[in-house]
Amino acid sequence: MITVYGIRNCDTCRKALSWLKDADIAHSFHDVRRDGLDRVTLAVWADAVGWENLLNRRGTTWRKLSDDERDDIDERRSISLMLDHPALIKRPVFDAAGSIFVGFDDHVRAKLLALKV
Repeated sequence: MITVYGIRNCDTCRKALSWLKDADIAHSFHDVRRDGLDRVTLAVWADAVGWENLLNRRGTTWRKLSDDERDDIDERRSISLMLDHPALIKRPVFDAAGSIFVGFDDHVRAKLLALKV
């Protein structure tokens, strides 16, 4: 089963959940705001996909951070920021039997479909 991590009101997460349902792919949803997330999980994701790929620098949450919080960002600081501000995590994050995928583009959809077989 695939676990989808995201935020319930995120449009991309809703599209991903709908697509998974339509594709008849077993999944569960974990709302990172409501249900929380731990440092170990974020570190595993950062190791799998790179912390730079996991950190959402396009959203309003990133823009609202102080310059001090954004300056000289590294993996340790980015994980701390994502724990404090879950909206900083690019969404959705898929955990498919230990394979981690971030986002919902054609490449990710193809990988998820391949896992269905």
